This record gives sequence, structure tokens and C-alpha cells, in this order.
Amino acid sequence: MSEKKTCVDCGILNCHTRDKEYPDFCLTTSLTTDTIEKVRRLYEDEENKRVSVISAQIENEFYLKYTRVEEVIEFARRMKYKKIGIATCVGLIEESRILARILRKNGFEVYGAVCKIGSFLKTEAGVPEEDITRTGEVMCNPIMQAEVLNQVKTDFNVVMGLCVGHDSLFYKYSDALVTTLVAKDRVLAHNPVGALYQAKAYYKKLLEE
Repeated sequence: MSEKKTCVDCGILNCHTRDKEYPDFCLTTSLTTDTIEKVRRLYEDEENKRVSVISAQIENEFYLKYTRVEEVIEFARRMKYKKIGIATCVGLIEESRILARILRKNGFEVYGAVCKIGSFLKTEAGVPEEDITRTGEVMCNPIMQAEVLNQVKTDFNVVMGLCVGHDSLFYKYSDALVTTLVAKDRVLAHNPVGALYQAKAYYKKLLEE
């Protein structure tokens, strides 16, 4: 059975430029009027509208000028957030301390929650004994991280290197909006896109041979 083509298979990207023809498999052209209108109305929500407008303004004003840290600060400031939560991996606690100092210096109240907060044994969560031999027996607790930050009513949360899956649970249970500052990749110094750049260069080399 052939796989249906989607956006990742498109080389035209007319949804971005809007000056070409859409491909036959384009998802934009397959959307119903009802779906388009339903989603468009969601941007009328006060918070959604503010986030959209402020994000666009920051992108326009600081394109290729601001680092991700600076963008987080600018976004939080314009959204009038006061309390920022940091959901951090224990392995990135030093980097999170630096971030906390920067945020506090810029006038924000910071509340950090490390991944082992309220921790328990992995076996208590159903992890088999043979799957804890390399990384230890203490379970990360991203749902508790979210709960703790929810209890103190953070306005905005920043993820610092939570493991794949753990970050998903944090996003799921966080009451506040979340952005990711660090995506964990122990092999590539937390630069996961490096693997994609490497692959792109590798395949280009093969095509040229």
C-alpha cells in the first residue's frame, strides 16, 4: 500500500509563497470550508490572538538578531507574564540556573521544577527491571513538574532538556503555555537538528557521485 503524500513531500510550498500552483496532494486544497473557518475562529480567542500577534512582531523585528533566550524574554515581557516556570532535566540544572539568573535580572519571578521532583522508582511505574540497568532506578516525574508549576500559577513555562516522552507529558499537563528552550540530545550537545543537517549533506554527496 502506497503512503499518502503530505506536506513533508512538497517542494513547492505554495502555502508559504502563494504565487504558484498547489500540488495535487496539497493538504491546504483538501481542507473543507468548515474546517478552515473553525480554526480561523480560534484565533479570535483573546490569548490566541495576543500570542499570534506578538510572535509575529518579534519575528519581524528581531529576525536573525535575537537568540532563543532573548526571544523568550521579549515574548514573556510583551505578553505581560510575571512568573515563569522552568521545567528542567536534572542533567541541565546548571544551564537552568543560568537561565533563572537571566530571567530574574530581566524582572521575572522564576519557579523551577527539576525532573526528579516527587520521584519514585521506575519499577513502580511499570518499567521492567532490565530497563533500568544503565540510567538508574529513579523515575523522572514530568507530570509532577507540571502539577507543581500549576499550583504556583506560573504564567509561562520553559522546558529545559526533558527526555523525549517526558516532555510530552509535561506539555499535556501544564496549565500555562509552554515553550522549549533546550531539546535534549546527549549525542549532539543538545542540537538535534545537527543530525538532519548531516543526513542532508550525506544524501547530497551520494546524489553527486
